[in-house]
Amino acid sequence: MFNTDHFIADCLAAVHHDPTHKSVEEVVRRAMSDPDDVLAALGEPTEPGITPLYQSDKLTIVNLAWKPSTTIPPHNHEMWAVIGIYGGREDNIFWRRVKDHPDGLIEAAGARALTTGDVCPMGPDIIHSVTNPIPRLTAALHVYGGDFFEAERSEWEPEGLTEQLLDIEEVRRRFSN
Repeated sequence: MFNTDHFIADCLAAVHHDPTHKSVEEVVRRAMSDPDDVLAALGEPTEPGITPLYQSDKLTIVNLAWKPSTTIPPHNHEMWAVIGIYGGREDNIFWRRVKDHPDGLIEAAGARALTTGDVCPMGPDIIHSVTNPIPRLTAALHVYGGDFFEAERSEWEPEGLTEQLLDIEEVRRRFSN
């Protein structure tokens, strides 16, 4: 049975053992091996939002529910992340910086659709945009190798794909009603 406190403790132990995403990825994979169990423990989301489960300078764990048909523009985390989907779907486009471009321009470099039970590790240099393409909420656990809410990072405006400072309060608004 999935237990939030045990999950947090296991993630903390994994980071203590190995500060990269690899050990945490195993913890998230174990949890996502039974996504219905995670859903039963955390509850069926009824509204979008970012719910912090744990936050420190070394690790942040959030329970995230995406609104239907929502797209988050390209952004980076400046830390590794491991995403586990326990209900719904999210489509990721991965981006890379155009070498030596003065405005931090990016170009698409790949894509991956994540469905219920999928786990996606991301290194600290990953840039991605995310869409919930389905007509219902998507629910996921996101584990970050640092303080997700305090880290300075970038996002790219959707039309010209030029870099700008990410505003965490704007991110919170995107995930609210």
